[in-house]
Amino acid sequence: MSTALHLHEDRLFPSDATTRDIARRLYREVAALPIVSPHGHTDPSWFATNAPFANATELLLVPDHYVFRMLYSQGVSLDELGIPRADGSRANVDPRAAWRVFARHFHLFRGTPSSMWLNHVFYEVFGLRQRLDESTADTYYNRITEALQTAQFTPRALFERFNIEVIATTESPLESLEHHQSIVDSGWKGRVITAYRPDPVVDPEHEQFPSALQRFGEITGENVYTWDGYLRAHRQRREFFKRMGATSTDHGHPSAATANLPPDEARKLFDTVVRGGATPAQAELFRAQILTEMAAMSLDDGLVMQIHPGCFRNHNAGLFDRYGRDKGADIPLRTEYVHALKPLLDRFGNDPRLNVILFTLDESTYSRELAPLAGHYPTLFLGPAWWFHDAPEGMWRFREQTLASGGFYNTIGFNDDTRAFLSIPARHDVARRIDCAFLGKLVAEHRMDEDEAVDVAIDLAYRLPKKAYRL
Repeated sequence: MSTALHLHEDRLFPSDATTRDIARRLYREVAALPIVSPHGHTDPSWFATNAPFANATELLLVPDHYVFRMLYSQGVSLDELGIPRADGSRANVDPRAAWRVFARHFHLFRGTPSSMWLNHVFYEVFGLRQRLDESTADTYYNRITEALQTAQFTPRALFERFNIEVIATTESPLESLEHHQSIVDSGWKGRVITAYRPDPVVDPEHEQFPSALQRFGEITGENVYTWDGYLRAHRQRREFFKRMGATSTDHGHPSAATANLPPDEARKLFDTVVRGGATPAQAELFRAQILTEMAAMSLDDGLVMQIHPGCFRNHNAGLFDRYGRDKGADIPLRTEYVHALKPLLDRFGNDPRLNVILFTLDESTYSRELAPLAGHYPTLFLGPAWWFHDAPEGMWRFREQTLASGGFYNTIGFNDDTRAFLSIPARHDVARRIDCAFLGKLVAEHRMDEDEAVDVAIDLAYRLPKKAYRL
């Protein structure tokens, strides 16, 4: 029999009474601040059409690879969950049956960030008061699905209910951004902006690269098979993205490598790439050169650069062939930054007009490489604990290991980087609680006065992401 679902008001706060009291006071200052979500992967069509979400499964299970990767690891097939295949088809699975499978396995998430986020959604958004398990699966499915058909649960209504000030989606240069235009044309006041993610047209090892490059040329009218035309095409699309609200670019490269080749060498490398004859080393060098070219463009157009390196994407080849990208088979890699970033930093690192936000999946680099780099170069800032480390322990380790040489103000606060729209308030709440707990410890140890901690807490929750992303 299911037991009560409860969110404790002191969750994630220290067990020590003195520090907990300070954390509580700090949290009261930031709990109700507007949400700034400057980087993520929600679907702009949700806000453009404002159509009701179909059901609990389509909203909370199908888009969330954090959830179904755990289920897959325990032998649940993606077909059982109704996950779309690479060709756009999917198994003939009743969404309610898929939800029952999820509910039957919900115990797998005990103690994980996914459990925290989902229980926050269940409790705060849908008013559910019993734990999800096999016995409550239908109750959950019915309550959530029925609620989603009401006006209070449309995408725009939830956006406003969540007190979201701005949210950024992420699109490739091949996207028309018609949904962003539709949002603007509708007169709705919610601010939904895009971000420029050029991976398909800058990575020779991307499975879509040849067709994406061809489409890139068709959209821009440039001869993208010449180096100069290719760069002009990027500038053109970046300018279009800016008109649609973009303030940032995003680069998901396998490594943080950058390069600063002489123009003739860059052209020669590009010619090799577009002929399809690039070796893995040449593909890596090309991606490295592109990061430096993107930095040069950012000095011209003001877009903030985000670099999200260090992931072996689609590690499970069989799953990738059947279901495509973003199906939970991405694995962190060891990543080096000091040598990798030097070509870019030699050219642009001392120019405060350029904002480059660095992320990592290799926590060993926090104190050894990233914090010292960001603590010196005016162009570098540290993104928050990301993806596999977007958890209370990971957030704490990030603060603990970057504070000494990076401080708070060479970081950019928090971004949720999620496809799971309803989890956004939960994720920001976790980040605010952890930062307040961390600051509370500094106050309790007399390393910071409480009024200073209040100021830092507000900066981390609200001011710093707005400043870093030029919002």
